Amino acid sequence: MRAVAVRKFKAEPELMEVPDPAPGPGEVLVRVDYASLNPFDWQAADGVFEGLVPHVFPLIMGIDFAGRVDAIGPGQERFRIGDPVFGQAIRPPVGAGTYAEFVTMPQDAVISTVPLGLSMESAAVLPTAGMTAAQILETAGIRECESLLIVGATGGVGTQLTQLAADREVRVLAAVRGDEKHRMGALGAAVTIDSTSRDLADAVRDAYPEGVDAVVDLVSGDPDSFAAHAALVRDGGVALSARSAGAPAKAPHPPGVEVINFDLRAGSELLDILAAAAVKGVLNAPVEAEVPLEKAPRAIARNRAGGARGKTVLVL
Repeated sequence: MRAVAVRKFKAEPELMEVPDPAPGPGEVLVRVDYASLNPFDWQAADGVFEGLVPHVFPLIMGIDFAGRVDAIGPGQERFRIGDPVFGQAIRPPVGAGTYAEFVTMPQDAVISTVPLGLSMESAAVLPTAGMTAAQILETAGIRECESLLIVGATGGVGTQLTQLAADREVRVLAAVRGDEKHRMGALGAAVTIDSTSRDLADAVRDAYPEGVDAVVDLVSGDPDSFAAHAALVRDGGVALSARSAGAPAKAPHPPGVEVINFDLRAGSELLDILAAAAVKGVLNAPVEAEVPLEKAPRAIARNRAGGARGKTVLVL
């Protein structure tokens, strides 16, 4: 089968032919229609988990997918051949990813059926970004009518978090780079701050002199940047970092602010909640680019550079 993989840590991703996988006991084989791109994908290929979990090479990249069940291994029968499914294929060994024509998944893992009314493309962009956004909202404990500053609001997690928060009547301040006022406003942001034309701290303090109730930082990769954003939170508020290898909770911050390092706890039940929200129109995951599998290496390079305006979807 065709797949996009790396031959060693930090190698350039390339399109290659690899053996077709086969489902083991309790597994399904999924023919992938769409795979969505996450920063986690290239971080894993760079070796962020080296020494922590086993890896296989060539390391096929990707974790999010939507497709149809093509074969079923012995054991459980949660799904049937032909079922439309989506999910997050993340398990050891790292390297059996979704940037490929086929992927195997345990039937009891983070996988669920695509409901009627939800396109396969839309389902493919929900798992990691959607589950992250939904759990961030719960973890931070943000309540109705409170203020939430989202730093890095235009990416996959940020756009979905904006919508979920706005649906709860949370007042969202979206920190972006560039003219995104119309797009973020359509997603539910009450205020959009272009940090390339105005100092973010000044803009937030003008709107909330005593500080916002919460900040979710999706982009800061160093403690100092995270600390600057945490300083915009009121006494008794919350500052959450969603960077897996980014700003630690040990970063300097105001003493009255609770600091949280976010860690996703994925589950198929959460997939069902997100899918239902998407069908109802509460959640729309914007797709920035739709590219064929062979152009995935170029799309990965763009994602590394930052500044996403939604999700990139690979079409197989």
